[in-house]
Amino acid sequence: MGKATGFIEIQRKKHPSRPIAERVHDWREVYLPYPPGELGKQGARCMDCGIPFCHQGCPLGNLIPDWNDLVYRDRWQAAIDRLHTTNNFPEFTGKLCPAPCEGACVLGINDNPVTIKSIEASIIDRAWDEGWIKARTPATSTFKRVAIVGSGPAGLAAADQLNCAGHSVTVFEKSDRIGGLLRYGIPEFKMEKRFLDRRLAMMEAEGVVFRTGVNVGVDVPAARLVSDYDAVLLAGGAGQPRDLPVPGRELKGIHFAMEYLTLQNRRCEGDQIPEREFITARDKHVIIIGGGDTGADCLGTAHRQDARSVTQLELMDRPPDARAVDNPWPTWPQIFRVSSAHEEGGERLYSVSTERFSGDDTGHVRALHAVKVEMVKKDGRVQFVPVPGSEFEIPADLVLLAMGFVGPERPGLLESLGVKLTDRGNVARDEWWMTSVPSVFTAGDMQRGQSLIVWAIAEGRSAARAIDHYLMGESQLPAPLA
Repeated sequence: MGKATGFIEIQRKKHPSRPIAERVHDWREVYLPYPPGELGKQGARCMDCGIPFCHQGCPLGNLIPDWNDLVYRDRWQAAIDRLHTTNNFPEFTGKLCPAPCEGACVLGINDNPVTIKSIEASIIDRAWDEGWIKARTPATSTFKRVAIVGSGPAGLAAADQLNCAGHSVTVFEKSDRIGGLLRYGIPEFKMEKRFLDRRLAMMEAEGVVFRTGVNVGVDVPAARLVSDYDAVLLAGGAGQPRDLPVPGRELKGIHFAMEYLTLQNRRCEGDQIPEREFITARDKHVIIIGGGDTGADCLGTAHRQDARSVTQLELMDRPPDARAVDNPWPTWPQIFRVSSAHEEGGERLYSVSTERFSGDDTGHVRALHAVKVEMVKKDGRVQFVPVPGSEFEIPADLVLLAMGFVGPERPGLLESLGVKLTDRGNVARDEWWMTSVPSVFTAGDMQRGQSLIVWAIAEGRSAARAIDHYLMGESQLPAPLA
């Protein structure tokens, strides 16, 4: 714990950020370093709560009270050692995780929770700055070869763990750069890619091999990986976006969110993209359909591209400002949230269902036609009933569909392997993380469905332990909660 009376004496402080008028004109990260002295005070708010429910909220089982206390006591090197015990990539989760640990914080029962996420991010930032993180090559080799398909957080976590165990690990990525959604789905203003590149360079120095531009199941037969490697891990994510089959969907100017975000991220990487191929919000009325994190990423990107207006639509009702009666602690608080992108502007409309799109003579979208809806429960299922007379129209020059993902892409890899799928279309696995194909394992969104980065890392670690056990008959790798 931190200071015995810290949670009484000290109030939670928001992570410092750059002024809105400044940050919307560049792609650098929104948040600033937390002053170390102030962060120690925030760590002091961690209570002697008896049972730390933050452990229950974190899929990785991060030892949160331990490193809160170490930061309070100015023992930063011990804090990063404790943090790395359970988390391979704190610089990713510290920037991108929505912090379910804070939702489960005991202090959050009747006060603002501890700033766990800010403390985590600051620990890893200081560790890199101080040079405490160094390449660690395995002491011995097992001479076992493992192929990992997909270089998102699940694949990278598994690669890091298996490499530490002495296996020869090769990560295959169909894109031209390593990182998956960390690379092309997350905007620079949320995580500058130099932090990703820094960690990847460390992993390469430790022996992990990365092969980009390889679409397994298309460029390379999936069966070849199964025959050439002792084990294969499928960690390709849930890349099939949810569509919106309404009249006018075929009009130009309507795109999936990942199409839009990927192109801007490529530009930030320095790629030369022809203007005819680039999707921009400049001087346009932008509509974002979907109120989640991806929608917020589109919102922040549209601000930086100088959109004329941005409206974000959500089918669900506006969440309450505080927990509802049926959403008790320590479950994830379903409350109204304001991200850094929302702070920058735009309008948010709730309880809205899109009925159709209309366009001009060139076949380009010009308006979205919607109706207000009421959420009702019937026979135990939620239904959205249109409100009579509530139809309205919004000008739209660019529409971005950010309604989530429905599962992994099946053509190519999955179809050629012939792995069994669940009723929801995800890759099925047993309790040892193995698919229906012997020696082929799976982890992350590909088997779980769309989820959080912290779950992807936890599952990558769990799958790595299962693969290590499969190859060696036992495993000394730690077993996280996932």
